[in-house]
Amino acid sequence: MRNSFKNFHFNRFLVSATIAILISFNLFSSSLSCTIENPPDKKGTRTIYLIRHGQYDHDDPRSSEVGKELIPLGIAQTRLLADRLKSMPVKMNSLLSSTLTRARQTAMIINEEFPELDLQQSGLIRECTPPTWRKDVMSETSTEELKECTKNLDEAFKKFFVPSPDENDRHDMIVCHGNVIRYFVTKILKVDTQSWLQMTTGNCGLTVVHIRSDGSMQLVSFNDLGHLPPNLQTISGLGSSQKKLVLPEN
Repeated sequence: MRNSFKNFHFNRFLVSATIAILISFNLFSSSLSCTIENPPDKKGTRTIYLIRHGQYDHDDPRSSEVGKELIPLGIAQTRLLADRLKSMPVKMNSLLSSTLTRARQTAMIINEEFPELDLQQSGLIRECTPPTWRKDVMSETSTEELKECTKNLDEAFKKFFVPSPDENDRHDMIVCHGNVIRYFVTKILKVDTQSWLQMTTGNCGLTVVHIRSDGSMQLVSFNDLGHLPPNLQTISGLGSSQKKLVLPEN
């Protein structure tokens, strides 16, 4: 009889404890669910698509502001890249290019696939040479040029690589140059900016960056050339910079 009485109270204790745990868990789950569904000051993610210009006429004696236009190979590269960008299941919000001819023309071709976007230009992302460990490169670049390049690129990074201003995700395309993209990548990875020449880029290569609401960044891809067949790829430093597109005769 005494054992039965003890078992009765023990069982009542188990039931009460179980109910208390379930109630507490339910309240905790409700609170957690509310926190996830309605986080304070939630902002979207900004995705930046860094695009290197298409192949251009290296032999053109004119300045990069008026000359050195895209060659047929560069135009073909750009159209394939534009098709890839257009096929992405996202809404592009902006299109920005360097003021140099080869970048402007690349952006103009991309703009044909995104006519709703107002193509903007910025002199901050013009091609330039930042400081590097390579003594041969440094010997060919003046101190003033190095300082001006670093100043412009740092200002551009501070201006463009910022979180989305509201709760909506943003997708922004920036058409610029190999040196510029490589310098930006060193800052995204938080490594020595002088290491930019340890990377190489291809014409119309695609580099994608995520910027979270807290300002932290993630390099999603670098120099992605998957939209170009091998015979249309031209990569700096690999002996393909003078490759030309051979058109079939009629």
